[in-house]
Amino acid sequence: MEKLNVIVGSKSGLHARPASMVVSTANKFTSNITLRKKDRVANAKSIMGVLSIGAAKGDELEVVVEGQDEVEAISALEDLFNNQLQKE
Repeated sequence: MEKLNVIVGSKSGLHARPASMVVSTANKFTSNITLRKKDRVANAKSIMGVLSIGAAKGDELEVVVEGQDEVEAISALEDLFNNQLQKE
């Protein structure tokens, strides 16, 4: 199991385009990937799940990845949150 804490940097939080980028990245991997914001937990491979946690700019999320390709998945998600989503 791999865990990562990230800060949502996109201006609109995890809504529409940024949420779809998270889902698209998560779906490239076979591992189970969840996002946690305080007491809310979502499947990162589900657009409705990602949108349901209501992550706004500046919120801290915990990303948990468990599976065969967890190292690659956590690396890709870290890059997404720390680089690509900062520009959204």
